[in-house]
Amino acid sequence: MEIRLTVNGKPSVFNIKGKETLLHVLRENGFKEVKAGCEEGLCGSCLVLLDGKPVNSCQVLAGSVDGADVKTVKGIDADWIVQALADTGGVQCGFCTPGFVISIYYLLKTMPDANEEDIKKALDGNLCRCTGYVKILEGVRIAMERMKKNV
Repeated sequence: MEIRLTVNGKPSVFNIKGKETLLHVLRENGFKEVKAGCEEGLCGSCLVLLDGKPVNSCQVLAGSVDGADVKTVKGIDADWIVQALADTGGVQCGFCTPGFVISIYYLLKTMPDANEEDIKKALDGNLCRCTGYVKILEGVRIAMERMKKNV
């Protein structure tokens, strides 16, 4: 089966097999920034923006999203978020970082005045085994402050 997606702004055609997930189609086609973690929709490592909204790509059948717009962490302007996480020590091994960045990006674009509860809720589906979450939450607050200064 053939599907057409726009990935990171580039129209693409993919040949898929049966019940392949969007995660596997992306990774098989070079989008290694989309991480395969739990593959049960619980860890957030495979997050992408699908038609502008964050989804766990491991839970999406590729055949169901023909014609969709997909953005990975490399397809969004998120260097400022990564820098804020790095500045606060919210990044260590980096495996979970793309998923966190997608969640933070979506949160700050849709709720630029998010409070602490909003931030925690937005990050609820992301797991990190290295840092704990205090430094990541600090990074979100710093990214939010920097975003407001630049707007």
